[in-house]
Amino acid sequence: MHFLDEHIVFPEISEADNEGLLAVGGDLSEQRLILAYQKGIFPWFNAYDPILWWCPDPRFVLYPSQIRVSKSMMQLFKKEYFKVTYNKAFLEVITNCGKIKRKDQEDTWINEQMIEAYMNLHKKGLAKSVEVWKDNQLVGGLYGVDLNTGIFFGESMFTKMSNASKYGFITLLQENNYRLIDCQIHSNHLESLGAIHISRASFMSLLNEK
Repeated sequence: MHFLDEHIVFPEISEADNEGLLAVGGDLSEQRLILAYQKGIFPWFNAYDPILWWCPDPRFVLYPSQIRVSKSMMQLFKKEYFKVTYNKAFLEVITNCGKIKRKDQEDTWINEQMIEAYMNLHKKGLAKSVEVWKDNQLVGGLYGVDLNTGIFFGESMFTKMSNASKYGFITLLQENNYRLIDCQIHSNHLESLGAIHISRASFMSLLNEK
């Protein structure tokens, strides 16, 4: 187990434990977060825990060309059922993501510290939100990190109406030229859309592709 101090460095990802935990501590500064994503590392911790840094093996990803769009979703797109925008309500999206109750999780990992950190990235153009609207009401959305490498590092999504976040996610893939979506860890929701596990080595090869 590696404990981080004020120096903006990470151990080699091969030193992560079996669950993918690589290091503890440090901060959520812009410089550290950027370095983390460049190295395939992300923060994930409960509100009252120290900052935990992860690089799991295998990695859960989605290739945009393999997105699964159900017939019912196709019908919603034909009807233009929702309106989708980008970066119009980042704070509202991340705040709503933090309010979602998740299975086997006592409290949210999207605490005030995380919100402030990702708002800072957003202000620098390095974190993106996708908003889904119905009748001028925010009903779903997602956010993630985009370092202009062709990979979107998905962080979290929320929905207040059936299919709203899915609609936003599919739109994100259709309207952007991403070569890979990093989903980080398994979820049934993203698996239903076509996400799969790949080895950490394969993920790092894709991450380091120029």
